[in-house]
Amino acid sequence: MKLALVTDAWFPQVNGVVTTLAELVRQITDMGHEVLVIHPGQFKTMPCPGYAGIDLALRPKRALRAMLEAAQPDAIHIATEGPLGWAARSYCLKHRLAFSTAFHTKFPEILHAACKVPLSWGYAWFRHFHKPSSAVMVPTQGVLTMLQARGFAQLRGWTHGVDTSLFPFHDTPKPYAPAGAMVRPVSLFVGRVSYEKNIEAFLKLDVPGTKVVCGVGPVQQNLQARYPAARWLGILPRDELAKVYAAADVFVFPSHADTFGLVMLEAMACGTPVAAYPVDGPREVLGQGNPANLGGATGGAMHADLAQAFHAALGISRWEARSRALSFDWRAATQSFLSFLVPARPTGAVVVKRIGHALPSSKV
Repeated sequence: MKLALVTDAWFPQVNGVVTTLAELVRQITDMGHEVLVIHPGQFKTMPCPGYAGIDLALRPKRALRAMLEAAQPDAIHIATEGPLGWAARSYCLKHRLAFSTAFHTKFPEILHAACKVPLSWGYAWFRHFHKPSSAVMVPTQGVLTMLQARGFAQLRGWTHGVDTSLFPFHDTPKPYAPAGAMVRPVSLFVGRVSYEKNIEAFLKLDVPGTKVVCGVGPVQQNLQARYPAARWLGILPRDELAKVYAAADVFVFPSHADTFGLVMLEAMACGTPVAAYPVDGPREVLGQGNPANLGGATGGAMHADLAQAFHAALGISRWEARSRALSFDWRAATQSFLSFLVPARPTGAVVVKRIGHALPSSKV
């Protein structure tokens, strides 16, 4: 099978979507399939307004059309709703090609937080984007239910995985020398330092110990000036990031807007339990747990009061956090992804040999 994967999120960007797609491509390739990744680095680009470090393809339609016509892929997956995503969607509709899409990021919430765009407008725009998709892949049941209520159709639940060899287990927190001496407990945030991540909820927590932030983004300068006591480590290579996870006592995930939260899995793989709000991503990653028991969410704690979740997470075994992470297998997630692909042409079939079935033809 030859898959065309169209994405506005790719290297050198550093975020959960890029990590997810890169691992997905590696897994699909290891299964014997061919993947053509169409990404911004192959086009003239412009900086994304308000998001330094993210470049968007500029007028990509003609070049993208040439790539797809040369490749003649068996299946087309549009991973993002940026300029490349819209260009691929337009091409597929014009040529009556079926395609799948994914809902990775709650961009309507980002637009609302950054520019005060009403949520209803943002979701109407995204609903229009995904409407002709034969399969809209969604990472959590909570997000799937929310999108159903907003009128989205053809939704498919598709979870993610974690590389547990890249993020090895440590039964006790390990010192991380580049950060200097740190008073314990060490609480950690990893992710883009941007509007929708709600990082200030973490930084202003009245809890003991040392706070560490790993990442960069559009609100970093403001937050770093206001919270100088936190350790700001910037962007680190993934093998170095594993050492930072292993140095923490608790990983704090303050976002309400993330659809999944791959960083939670990475922290848990290293044995670091998570403190989070009881929202879509953490519910999926940590497990629903028992609302009456703060420690009931396997591998972490969820509570509307983030400080309470923090203290509850301190009491969770590092083995328990690792055990929960092990249940997110990349091979199983990849097989699920492949099962949702549709043949691009009505008379074709996407043959996925290692899953053992061919997907039926479908029309746009």
